[in-house]
Amino acid sequence: MALTFVKVKIFNPANPKKSAVVNFLVDSGAVYSVVPQEILRKIGIRSHSKETFTLANGEFIERERGDAIFDYKGKRGASPVIFGEIGDSQLLGAVSLEALGLMLDPLRREIRSLPMVLGRVSRVGVNRV
Repeated sequence: MALTFVKVKIFNPANPKKSAVVNFLVDSGAVYSVVPQEILRKIGIRSHSKETFTLANGEFIERERGDAIFDYKGKRGASPVIFGEIGDSQLLGAVSLEALGLMLDPLRREIRSLPMVLGRVSRVGVNRV
């Protein structure tokens, strides 16, 4: 199985002039994106909470969580971000992908546009007052 890596620019939402380019492993099975805490702190992103994660071996770990703006080839979106520690992989997770309107094609291992579906309420049978 091939791995998919992408370079994504992340911004501090409070100060978009502060940014960094991160080389991510795309992991659509991961909920959140993981960025080394040194990078996040350097661009001024602060944590606002903590999350507990379960590793494959059943061990529990706790990591700080904040928010960032992600930009990939001109598509931008806000997403939670996990403050990675030594030994953590730099992952681009499902929430960030969806915020960008993107998805990982599991067969081709390519980033593709996410089909945008919008529901509308039919006006048939609606009483006007």
